[in-house]
Amino acid sequence: MLEVETNAVSDNPIVLPDGEIRSGGNFHGQPVAVALDALALALVPTASISERRLYRLLDPARNNGLPAFLVRRSGVNSGFMLAQYTAASLVSECKTLAHPASVDSIASSAGQEDHVSMGMTSARHLREVVANAEVVVALEALAAAQALDLRAPLVPAAATAAARDAIRERVPPLEEDRELGADIAAACDLVRSGALVRAAEGALGAPLA
Repeated sequence: MLEVETNAVSDNPIVLPDGEIRSGGNFHGQPVAVALDALALALVPTASISERRLYRLLDPARNNGLPAFLVRRSGVNSGFMLAQYTAASLVSECKTLAHPASVDSIASSAGQEDHVSMGMTSARHLREVVANAEVVVALEALAAAQALDLRAPLVPAAATAAARDAIRERVPPLEEDRELGADIAAACDLVRSGALVRAAEGALGAPLA
């Protein structure tokens, strides 16, 4: 959609190569605004599902024998509890940001500008939803790596192990509580750069479906 609209004729008037002049006014951004809103809406369930998987990993009633909050001595240590709080808050924020901006418009210029696409608002909201979703996925990846370490000596599948190893090159296991900001930043970089996916694809020798 962006490619089509970027290459669309949007001037007014339109001067054609043969010298003909036409009144066009083809500059309404609704197609782009709707596409941006749709992408934001699609990303919210992705982030939400990721957060729910993270939640289940931390809950001893649902994580099939792993320690609470994925840390030994959970009564003394909080483990990944606050990481899940962060993920939950980001998902809730995404749900608010996903309200489609393209459904709104306010007339201006004495009614001359009677309908606008609100596409810039859609773009800003989408950018925030993407950033939030990346953090949520990174938090789940950190927790999943911790869970795999706690399952040792069980060995995960090759692609899963490669993704875990990519995290462990940047983030050590959580033995007791520490400030997680640097860990989260490193995991976010692995997600945003595509390094986490590339590690898994390298182990498989094929692109992930």
